[in-house]
Amino acid sequence: HWLALQNALRYFPPEVHKELALEFAEELKLYGHIYMYRFCPEIEMRAYPTEEYPCKIKSAAAIMHMIMNNLDPSVAQFPQELVTYGGNGQVFSNWAQFWLVMHYLSEMTEEQTLVMYSGHPLGLFPSPRYAPRLIITNGMVIPNYSSRDEYEKMFAMGVTMYGQMTAGSYCYIGPQGIVHGTVLTVLNAGRRYLGVEDLAGRVFVTSGLGGMSGAQAKAAVIAGCVGIIAEVDEAALLKRYRQGWLMEITDSLDHCIARLRDARENKIILSLGYHGNVVDLWERLVYELDTTGEQLVDLGSDQTSCHNPFSGGYYPVQLSFEEANQLMSTNPGRFRTLVQESLRRQVAAINRLSDKGMFFWDYGNAFLLEAQRAGADVEKRGANKTEFRYPSYVQHIMGDIFSLGFGPFRWVCTSGDPQDLATTDLIATSVLEDAIHQGVRASVKQQYHDNIHWIREAGKHSLVVGSQARILYSDQKGRVAIAVAINRAIAEKRIKALVVLSRDHHDVSGTDSPYRETSNIYDGSAFCADMAVQNFVGDAVRGATWVSLHNGGGVGWGEVINGGFGLVLDGSAEAEEQAKIMLSWDVSNGVARRCWSGNSHAYETICQAMEETGKLKVTLPHTVVDESILEQALHR
Repeated sequence: HWLALQNALRYFPPEVHKELALEFAEELKLYGHIYMYRFCPEIEMRAYPTEEYPCKIKSAAAIMHMIMNNLDPSVAQFPQELVTYGGNGQVFSNWAQFWLVMHYLSEMTEEQTLVMYSGHPLGLFPSPRYAPRLIITNGMVIPNYSSRDEYEKMFAMGVTMYGQMTAGSYCYIGPQGIVHGTVLTVLNAGRRYLGVEDLAGRVFVTSGLGGMSGAQAKAAVIAGCVGIIAEVDEAALLKRYRQGWLMEITDSLDHCIARLRDARENKIILSLGYHGNVVDLWERLVYELDTTGEQLVDLGSDQTSCHNPFSGGYYPVQLSFEEANQLMSTNPGRFRTLVQESLRRQVAAINRLSDKGMFFWDYGNAFLLEAQRAGADVEKRGANKTEFRYPSYVQHIMGDIFSLGFGPFRWVCTSGDPQDLATTDLIATSVLEDAIHQGVRASVKQQYHDNIHWIREAGKHSLVVGSQARILYSDQKGRVAIAVAINRAIAEKRIKALVVLSRDHHDVSGTDSPYRETSNIYDGSAFCADMAVQNFVGDAVRGATWVSLHNGGGVGWGEVINGGFGLVLDGSAEAEEQAKIMLSWDVSNGVARRCWSGNSHAYETICQAMEETGKLKVTLPHTVVDESILEQALHR
């Protein structure tokens, strides 16, 4: 406590220390962290057009635009605590850091770089014009100390921070990003598990409507199925309903089941939010199976914040929401026991339904990992550490998409004008259609078609929350072509202001995470983080406006390293060249790594990239054709 207070007060001159010390000590006692609530800005927090920021350079204004979007109450999960999503994914650790960062950005020139240490602005340092204007690291803890318990101590002291993926790198665009990823996941789950292209009348059951998981309801509708999503927090449920992301809500299991049956039988597209615990919903579906013989669910998953299960990321079925919040504070040991008991019950119900034909996958939120730790029946016989009874969605659905070079590419129109976004939508659609016309592999063609469909649907479904942003999944060729076309549209004044390119870290190259992004890496390197670190460094030296490197993400602290970037397009020839070289590296890095690990899709993709790019030379693996020689060599 002494150190936490001392660390917080060093942001302020000594004459105010006595007054602030009392306030900060109270915050530390109540919340386990000093947020400095008194310094929370009174201004309306939103993504203002870049010309409204008092900056010397345009790229600094673009960064301000992105920061304020991350803290917009319509975007952020807990804006007062600077949490954007995921329960604890922060933009900064306290409000003093916010003010200091905005001040530094207002002063920054093209020959300075702002350096961020886990939310703390270390300062502006001299650098050449081609260097990044901003370098962010979050949670870079020495490996032996990267545990959940150590994190809690260091976070309380204010010396490290959980930036999630795009919260602490200022690149979150609201739930649209995860809507798109979920649409692709559900569509491809239907293809792989159910053997269908049309999901009409198929039922998808899951949980979580806060933060990132709020996207599941909208994704179910765009994918054309019946989505039933449980949520214990009424405020989160009502927020999604008022935003139009949920078609209907109910707190009655009887009504939930009746509505599910009707939508299933009549092939009605539906998103229904159930206000209650998902364990009750799963167990009711088992009851319906046992009493009527009817299997009511086709696809299942979970998107609670299970990376943080004992601090509000997962609520035990035995308690009401209010009781759980109280017990979490008064008796954390008992709360932990109930969470693990609840996880065991949830898995037991899922197993029963799965045995009768439901297809369940892990959404990379550490659900199966925490269930395993709780003693639930999720083991897979003869499997390695990253495999469970149910596959990660990366292993069976998204992994091959990553290996083709496809991932969540996104852009933000900093004018704030919806017309600019509409223009970029038309540009992106045209680029993908041209690529198809020129001829691409069948697997690539399907992804392009899915994303053209997505862009057209996105416009109809009012997916913009906060900044005027769009996301699509694209490969290296598509990303570069879209970036170049948007940059030229800025130069021609068809787009009024800067456009910021970024991506989710959950991508081809951005993240090393053995239970999610790299769960389909089977050469023993799934626990190595070279790719993410090289991605961060490589983007920095190839022209990114800012870069970020994080410990922690969707699967939890110490379980993942991820790297990201922001690239400002201003219509210049320099920006076009940077986009070409940086985006090519940003994809090829991961495809090459996936190729080396033995993925055949990645092998084909990187070979094609080498044919098209004379300077690209990648080490290719030789396959052991006759595996019996391994056995013979080991047992001589």
